[in-house]
Amino acid sequence: MKSKILALLGGALLSGTAMAGGYQVNLASQRQIGMGHTGTGIQTGTSSIFFNPGAMSYLRENGVTLGASAINSKIAFRALEATTSTAEADNDFGTPFQVYAVYGINEKLKVGLGVYTPFGSGVRWGDEWRGRYNLNEIDLKAVFFQPTISYQITDKIGVGAGLVIATGAVNLQRVLPLQNQDGTEGGIELDGGANTAFGFNAGIYFQPTEKFSLGLSYRSKVDLEVEDGDVNFSNIPDIAKPLFPDGTTFSAELPMPSTISLGIGYRPSERLTLAADVSRVGWSAYEKLRFDFSQAVGRPAPEGLVSESDRNYEDAMIYRIGGEYMATDALAVRAGAYYDQTPVQDGYLTPETPDADSRGLSVGLGYTISNFVIDASFLYINKKERTDTAELSGSTAGTFKSVAYIPGLGVTYKF
Repeated sequence: MKSKILALLGGALLSGTAMAGGYQVNLASQRQIGMGHTGTGIQTGTSSIFFNPGAMSYLRENGVTLGASAINSKIAFRALEATTSTAEADNDFGTPFQVYAVYGINEKLKVGLGVYTPFGSGVRWGDEWRGRYNLNEIDLKAVFFQPTISYQITDKIGVGAGLVIATGAVNLQRVLPLQNQDGTEGGIELDGGANTAFGFNAGIYFQPTEKFSLGLSYRSKVDLEVEDGDVNFSNIPDIAKPLFPDGTTFSAELPMPSTISLGIGYRPSERLTLAADVSRVGWSAYEKLRFDFSQAVGRPAPEGLVSESDRNYEDAMIYRIGGEYMATDALAVRAGAYYDQTPVQDGYLTPETPDADSRGLSVGLGYTISNFVIDASFLYINKKERTDTAELSGSTAGTFKSVAYIPGLGVTYKF
């Protein structure tokens, strides 16, 4: 019994939905974050494993990169019918990370391994806000391992592909509309680890001249399945305990969407690199939120074994621009911006994904010391204020507003 549970399991990767559309997190490289997270159409170093495996074959040196970002996001909610009814998500600092290693077999053939965190969530609304019966806390983690190979067919064309091996875990908590004699409300917690799932990442890189370059990459959809996850109940009144049996488990499926990206790079001088990317994310794969429980929950058996609601996400576009200027031989200065469309339709806004079109602005620095490169980045994300008047699919009618502040640091060793 498997199910698609994105709205209840979904959220944005490590802190609400302030990272990217839906529950995707685009924080795969500190250098590229500084350039608006562009990278499909240029040579990005070891992070080509993620952005475009075809460009990895152009690396002149072996390298190992370690990096992470510290996410601090704020999500505010205001109820429609009562302007004094407000809430703010208490979100932890999320730390999406990236590890890349590339080794050259010869001048044309390169192999590498990437480990990164493209999806997840960490939202804490508390147990007193008006939407607590939909969600009061979620913690979602997903980790991708990607062994990769890349080959330079000619001086102008490189191709590459990598196998994605994905795993993850989820913990979700919400309040139940039940009260003990002391007035304490009941609660439910879902906790489970995902089975190993597989996908792929492939790309082609084309550099017709020293100044121009093009790239096309595709990251496939990956379905993470949770089987026999634990369902724990708390503060259930004695009279209702037969409806919430101990030992209940759940199964679910978390689809992580595909992404196809087209990028272009332009170097008007040896010191300046400009880049632009456009991506289409296949969010339409997320149609329904469904839980399969091993026992009836909240209703007499045999009813209540399945909980399902529509989500009906739509495919969405992301537009990015960025640049890097070598101020000195050792110091690089970067800046970028992007616009990310939301996949969430009107009427389907939820506390886990109170999503809206977002604008991102970034800056970054890179400094080379001997064989080491230190990269620092800062990303500011501002999602449009969005009001939902419907109570569809578990949504909470009201106005949501999200912002995020994301510093990051990375170190690369070349040899």
